[in-house]
Amino acid sequence: MTTKHKHDNPILVTGAAGAVGGIGRNLTEFLLARGHKVRALVRREDERAEALRRLGAEVVEGDLTDLASMHRAIEGCGRIYFGMSVSAAYLEATINTAAVARHHGVEAFVNMSQMTVTQMSISETTDSPQHKLHWLAEQALSWSGLPVVTVRPTVFLEGFFLQLAAAGVRASDELALPMGGGKTSPISAVDVARAVAAILDDPAPHIGQIYNLTGPESADLDHYARVFSEALGRPIRYRDVPLPSWSESLRQARLPEHLVSHLSAMAELTRQGRYDRMTDTMCKLTGEAPTNMRGFVKLHAAEFKQRGPAHS
Repeated sequence: MTTKHKHDNPILVTGAAGAVGGIGRNLTEFLLARGHKVRALVRREDERAEALRRLGAEVVEGDLTDLASMHRAIEGCGRIYFGMSVSAAYLEATINTAAVARHHGVEAFVNMSQMTVTQMSISETTDSPQHKLHWLAEQALSWSGLPVVTVRPTVFLEGFFLQLAAAGVRASDELALPMGGGKTSPISAVDVARAVAAILDDPAPHIGQIYNLTGPESADLDHYARVFSEALGRPIRYRDVPLPSWSESLRQARLPEHLVSHLSAMAELTRQGRYDRMTDTMCKLTGEAPTNMRGFVKLHAAEFKQRGPAHS
């Protein structure tokens, strides 16, 4: 008796250790739950790598920009999820991984891009150096002949609405972000991982497709502040922070300049209405509605809890 194909070869998941709310960690768990073997690529051996092993993944240590690392990671894998955090080395990592993937004849290469690329062209870019690298990476992958599926999510809930906003909500009941009156349709990285798992489970129908993923609504920050208020049971205000001072606060927090430039460009594009986008692609891929802001805030309520007297 033959086993199902999906059990034969591992699926490579890059960035598997990931940051809070990272796609790779959640994707690893979803694929394992679907009965796939998963080879999880991590930058270093630490407690996050050990946690992936406990889930049942095969863990490989390596560097996306290193050829030898990627041969070790990709050899024997039929399908690949490629995702990398914001980095000046992003294009090098993409092409390095793609070259090795082509050498080994993979059957599917799922590339995590960004929705802003949909509005870019050979003559139109943004002020974000990362956006340009994503656009160039997509061009290179289209030339590669690889069986590529491109996923372009919008802003992640875990980024602007948790990591970058939680301190202000805790300290002063403020959703303090430099987004003006612009609307945005954020999506949870967990939902993005769920969509990628559905693609990798049966990639053949998706090869060559581009999927733009958004959350379930597009609204301005005053609306989301009201949602925060309802979910947390206390008044939360939106304060439109001046972009230059917000960017400087990121530098003071020792974020790399490449990342600061990227986040600042995303905030400015939101002010301009460029993230006022809606798709139903998440539901079509998974059969499930994406997480809404209220559910997300309630899920992470402990991280928004006041830790001292609130400012009046």
